[in-house]
Amino acid sequence: MQKKEYSVEIGGKTLTAIFTDLAEQAHGSVILKYGETIVLATVCMSHDKQKGLGYFNLTVDYVEKFYAAGKILGSRFVRREGRPSEEAILASRVIDRTLRPLFDQSIRHAVQVIVTVLSVDDNDPTILAVNAASLALAVSNIPWNGPIGCVRIGKYDNDNLIINPAQSLRIDEDTQYKFDLTVCGKDGNINMIEASARQSKEEELEEALEKASIEITKLENFQKKIVGEIGKEKRIIEKEIISPESVALFNENILPKMEEALFGEAGLPAQSGKKKIDDLHNMWNKMVQDKFKDRDDFFLEDNLFDDAENEILHKKAIAENKRADGRKMDELRDLYAQAGGFSSKLHGSGIFYRGGTHVLSVLTLGGPEDRNLVDGLQLKVEKRFMHHYNFPPYSGGEVGRSGFTNRREIGHGALAEKALAMVLPSVSEFPYTMRIVSESMASNGSTSQASICASILALMDGGVPIKAPVAGIAMGLMIEDDAKYKILTDIQGPEDHHGDMDFKIAGTRIGVTAIQLDVKVEGVSIKILGEAMRQGKIARVVIIDRLEKEIPKSRDNISPNAPKILIIKINPEKIGLVIGGGGKTIKEIKEKSGAEITIEDDGTVYLTGKDGSAEKAKELVEEMTHEFKVGEMLKGEVMKILDFGAFVALNPFTDGMVHISEIAPFRVERVSDIIKEGMIVPVKVISIDKERGKIGLSIKEADKDFFNGGKK
Repeated sequence: MQKKEYSVEIGGKTLTAIFTDLAEQAHGSVILKYGETIVLATVCMSHDKQKGLGYFNLTVDYVEKFYAAGKILGSRFVRREGRPSEEAILASRVIDRTLRPLFDQSIRHAVQVIVTVLSVDDNDPTILAVNAASLALAVSNIPWNGPIGCVRIGKYDNDNLIINPAQSLRIDEDTQYKFDLTVCGKDGNINMIEASARQSKEEELEEALEKASIEITKLENFQKKIVGEIGKEKRIIEKEIISPESVALFNENILPKMEEALFGEAGLPAQSGKKKIDDLHNMWNKMVQDKFKDRDDFFLEDNLFDDAENEILHKKAIAENKRADGRKMDELRDLYAQAGGFSSKLHGSGIFYRGGTHVLSVLTLGGPEDRNLVDGLQLKVEKRFMHHYNFPPYSGGEVGRSGFTNRREIGHGALAEKALAMVLPSVSEFPYTMRIVSESMASNGSTSQASICASILALMDGGVPIKAPVAGIAMGLMIEDDAKYKILTDIQGPEDHHGDMDFKIAGTRIGVTAIQLDVKVEGVSIKILGEAMRQGKIARVVIIDRLEKEIPKSRDNISPNAPKILIIKINPEKIGLVIGGGGKTIKEIKEKSGAEITIEDDGTVYLTGKDGSAEKAKELVEEMTHEFKVGEMLKGEVMKILDFGAFVALNPFTDGMVHISEIAPFRVERVSDIIKEGMIVPVKVISIDKERGKIGLSIKEADKDFFNGGKK
């Protein structure tokens, strides 16, 4: 095997790039190692261009192998890896969003990036995967304007910034870290961020980006050195040139109408949003089809239209402070908020409008048994909060496939979940499992952030005691250079499509809870991102004002349709008693009560049910696990009579022995003379033998007058 290695120190640990002939057919490949986390990145580009394709075809797959963690996962009948996990899909999106802006979007050859996790320890394989993909592309013959670097940074168990922390610090619902960021960038700029934070100040996050950028530059320089030694010569992809006839046709018939379609007549805003520009685009499509009847591929003409639209929007924003719908740069669209009032059967609901973006979010509350078990390569956790996001075709006024959850929906759902999880009560404060489903009903810019707003309304309507209301906003950018740019609040329509940045920021009045950054340029300066965060906070507070006007705080009680959860604590030594052999006892309790029962290792018992079932289960478990004490006074049924005494049932699960000498204050010749089976008698606990599991009882000490002369 041919082998060449290069190393660099990142975050106090050694990162090693290994080049071998293991995947020699790939156009570029590298094995990246960090501790014992190892990934293989391969990249390939199709030999021929894809005809009729109007976009750059990049596919990115992050592939988890169970053997990487020494696990055999899956169902009992299927042990082979199947569809990617949600974590793998989110990792694929991080890689894709980082790499894509650095490709020439006019390329019509397919490019595929596959990153396979071969081994995993306590280091984050996603961070390694992004860097490996960058290096594989950089040394390949595929045209790409990299490399980039990627690090993870945050404040976890103290106020110190940590680069690439161990996965043992990995965030979960109950870890009280301060913030956690995945940051990618190039040439001192940032082109991708994923972040979650516990109401962190914007200035804190900006400081973290500055430190991350230093490590990213080290990664870039490391990769550039390798490329200088072993990098392949890049393929020359000849660009197709649009015909002069098409340009002339466009300039004469379409270009003069474009500004009016985008900005309205006589300086009035185009209130119809993107409809007018879409109509003009359709007119252009028909025009070229009629003009060039012998052709069936018009992607160059489509690009001409998009490029002209892009140029006009940028010019108007940067030079004239003008937006397509007439708003100021920092102006929000009209807001509408509704908490509840949708259906009395729902546990909680929220409706939120921001201009033409409309979202319905619905909360469902369940017990601990409804938690989502995530069994991944590195972590096995139970999630008590889930946010699921749906974007049906009608949301955009289109016809399409319905019922299949795509990568975008998973990504948007995860972003909102991170933003909301930061303000949820602890399990001790609110033991419920919470699931929110956000339905994007109408889309015109950032339904993910509208989902956060609708979801917080649903949580408050459902009586979940959140720490503070959260709102989300999408910030955009039109940039010529670092001196000429405009930051746009609440992007929509053509601004979303043609803008240079989609910077989603969620948070409370105090600070940020989640961030997601995508760019269409090669990167954005930290200075501009800092400005956008501060401008976004102003918008966020306006939205929170509107949310609190609708519902000032969480409702005092949960919905009567939601299950009731009771919590009790039992001796951990008695967990086996409650469960019983093969789960027989706990199954009987569930059947008798109608409640669900969840027992934690520390003896915490959650009893979930409706219509008194939780209370019934609580009574049964408490009776079963009751720890009797000497001196305790009780009443019980005589179950069995013996020559030397009688057994009395203290509850359905425990009995005790009354010796003949403890029956009455006088001499008893025969037990059966004064005690009968089925009799209810008062008793006092006088002794407990824990080793033998025996309880001694006394009737005469409980009530010396209970028997009078041998007769009751």
